Amino acid sequence: MTENIQTMPRLSLTAQGIPDDILGPILAEGTDPSFISFGGGLPCPEGFPVDAMRRACDEVLRSSAQRALQYSGPQGEIELREAVARYETEQRGTPTTPDEVLITSGSQQGLDLCARAFCDPGSRILVQRPTYIGALEAFNLSRPAYVELPEGPDGLEPEAIGEEARGARFAYILPTFSNPTGRTLGRAAREALAERARSLDFWILEDDPYGELWYRKAPPCTIRSLAPERTIRMSSFSKILAPGIRLGYITGPARVIRILTLIQSFAVLSTPAVNQLAAARVLSSGLMETHLPEVRAIYLEHAEAMLSELEELMPRHPEIHWTHPEGGMFIWLHLPKQLDTFAMMHRAIEKKILYLPGQFFYALRPDVNCIRLAFVTVRKDLMREGVKRLSSLIRDELHL
Repeated sequence: MTENIQTMPRLSLTAQGIPDDILGPILAEGTDPSFISFGGGLPCPEGFPVDAMRRACDEVLRSSAQRALQYSGPQGEIELREAVARYETEQRGTPTTPDEVLITSGSQQGLDLCARAFCDPGSRILVQRPTYIGALEAFNLSRPAYVELPEGPDGLEPEAIGEEARGARFAYILPTFSNPTGRTLGRAAREALAERARSLDFWILEDDPYGELWYRKAPPCTIRSLAPERTIRMSSFSKILAPGIRLGYITGPARVIRILTLIQSFAVLSTPAVNQLAAARVLSSGLMETHLPEVRAIYLEHAEAMLSELEELMPRHPEIHWTHPEGGMFIWLHLPKQLDTFAMMHRAIEKKILYLPGQFFYALRPDVNCIRLAFVTVRKDLMREGVKRLSSLIRDELHL
């Protein structure tokens, strides 16, 4: 009788290096309605243009069903690439042609494509500290060697970048309302970063999924507008339309886009055509001029609500402070150095409050006393209770 033994294929070095999912099961607790979760970095559903997307999908399927339901080309549908090129040229300050645009299945795929195209095991990648956890997860599959960029109290300090950056494959930068801190790099710092990239011979991977989510004033010019010859820029439709359509894009020199397009064609053949054509119709209809101000107003209300509650309810302590974003979805909370926010999570679960521990946002030398707070999916009427639970947890940990 053959013994029923479960076996596995022999895993690659890449698969062997994938860490266990520690946070997933914990954050899954947030599906319990008795929990208040500041953990998931999801866009606010109130901002989804449901009616406009329904009309666009109907129009696409009525007028171009056979094309919309067929494979797309690997670089993306021309209508959407033209819409992105117009936006980057007219709104973001960098003359862009459709040949300089690649449509991806969200910006996460863009990160994966860049890792595949530019990273070998041991390749140096420059990253901020902290930086986006999803980028680290995408880059880690290529087993790079990280170099953390110099940071000051207000974020990245480009003038302090030295010889350790020379010849790195790229610097991964979230310049606008960044994830996780919510900080924005000023115009002078962007210019200094472009200068350092030229003088030290590294490229810039500019990740900008939140740039249109400003509250009161538009952010500074893009890094790509300052150094188009050595910047690859990524953005996403997840935050301005909806994440479920899984659309993002990369812009950069045409020779770079050609390489990324080849890799995309080998990996997924193409991004879904029906989603692209519907998004192109929405973007070309003028909806963004009315839709985005509504989304910004929603996000501003949520941000003001959370900042107000933090100011009122957080313990008064010299080491407790937080960022004050001018756009986007995140606040970065610093706690006293003796606290470990991951170790605190089991007690947070007891209080039915969830957050994302800061240590997961570092490539090297993590700070364990920080928390990312995502506030846009928490109902405003629950914001006070959520901050109250978090404040109670921190008071307990500090024995206040």
